[in-house]
Amino acid sequence: MQQALTLRTKIQLGIYTIINPFVRLLIRLGLTPNMVTTIGLALNIGVALIFIMGGEQGHRGDFRYIGWAGALVLFAGLFDMLDGQVARLGKMSSLYGALFDSVLDRYSELILFLGICYYLIAHHYFFSSLFAFIALIGSMMVSYTRARAEGLGIECKGGLMQRPERVIIIGVSALACGCFAPLLAPDFKVYIPGIPVHVFETMSIFTLPLTVMAIMTNITAYNRLIDAKKSLEQKEKKASSPKALLLTFLLLTTVLGYSVEVKALPSGLKQDKTKLNFPTPQNIPNQLFYLQRDPNPNTIICALNLKNGQLDKHDPVHVFWIRYTEQSQQKELSYLQRTFAYGIKSRALTNEEYILNFVSYKKLAIHLAKSESDNSYYAYATVNQKKVILKRIYLRIEGGTLWVPNVKYIQVEGINAATGENTVERLMV
Repeated sequence: MQQALTLRTKIQLGIYTIINPFVRLLIRLGLTPNMVTTIGLALNIGVALIFIMGGEQGHRGDFRYIGWAGALVLFAGLFDMLDGQVARLGKMSSLYGALFDSVLDRYSELILFLGICYYLIAHHYFFSSLFAFIALIGSMMVSYTRARAEGLGIECKGGLMQRPERVIIIGVSALACGCFAPLLAPDFKVYIPGIPVHVFETMSIFTLPLTVMAIMTNITAYNRLIDAKKSLEQKEKKASSPKALLLTFLLLTTVLGYSVEVKALPSGLKQDKTKLNFPTPQNIPNQLFYLQRDPNPNTIICALNLKNGQLDKHDPVHVFWIRYTEQSQQKELSYLQRTFAYGIKSRALTNEEYILNFVSYKKLAIHLAKSESDNSYYAYATVNQKKVILKRIYLRIEGGTLWVPNVKYIQVEGINAATGENTVERLMV
């Protein structure tokens, strides 16, 4: 069932509908997302300059600079939305563009708060400048918490004080302060009997929302930290699960796939104390790749499952044994082996492409697809950021016990799909 859109997402989609014609105009004019982002930074520099000019040239009761700065904040904030839409609609999205946008957004926000703090300090709004600085700290931590969490591989986008909300609060409150100031006297103040100082003045239209933002940004950063903690704990549990599955994989290999008659190895197969000299499967029809492990010469074969010359779309890979300890007989997997150890689950992407996973170790995704060069099926896996045409998977075990074998690494052997050269890649366990 499709998840209901949040109010924030609905508003964002509504704004996109309004600005999309303008976005298409920018694309036709040849503007790139990075150019739009740079324009946003330049506008925020302009905002800071207005605040600084107001601090230098204006007086305490002159709120025109705040109003103009607020209007420019909202206009600059529009470009924060435009750059992403230009990238999406113009099909110009890139990883560097996303990084460039994030870095310049941080510069824009820092420069904006520089101007705000300068103005408040210049006109002796000490406590307000303090809250503005706290709001700056919270704003940076909201962004940093998300960036650091995503760097660790988890999504962290929640909270009430994300960048669009911060831009709107600053822009609207500053604009409102500038607009309402002429309606109120420059020295307008509200007192409550029994309190020696005023509780509200014209400047409060701008500074009270800043105070609220100072609190809420830090609460948002804290909530993101807690959410990230929960997600990371779940991720660590999932990360430990494949290792447990790998242990099951190894145990089943040992208990179910290893014949006790190891002494009856065929001639030509030698075993020493450190490493077994494994046989290489020969002349196996439709073989994709095979799997071996210490100290068991018996080999798992993964081959195309053809029926009447056509690939079985529901079960594209046939997994079976070559039992070298039993006169090299071919044997089908047992129910337990197929269900918990060596069985392969497949998911069709297209009529000629599949994603394969061993039932006991789902982290290694295998892509079954036809090669454009010879129209033959190959099994591909991405290992250490290399796309490899699989030929052999080898589990290296050194010592340990039957129940807790000391697995050193998983070795993937094959052909580098990019260079055509033989390659050996290892996944440390």
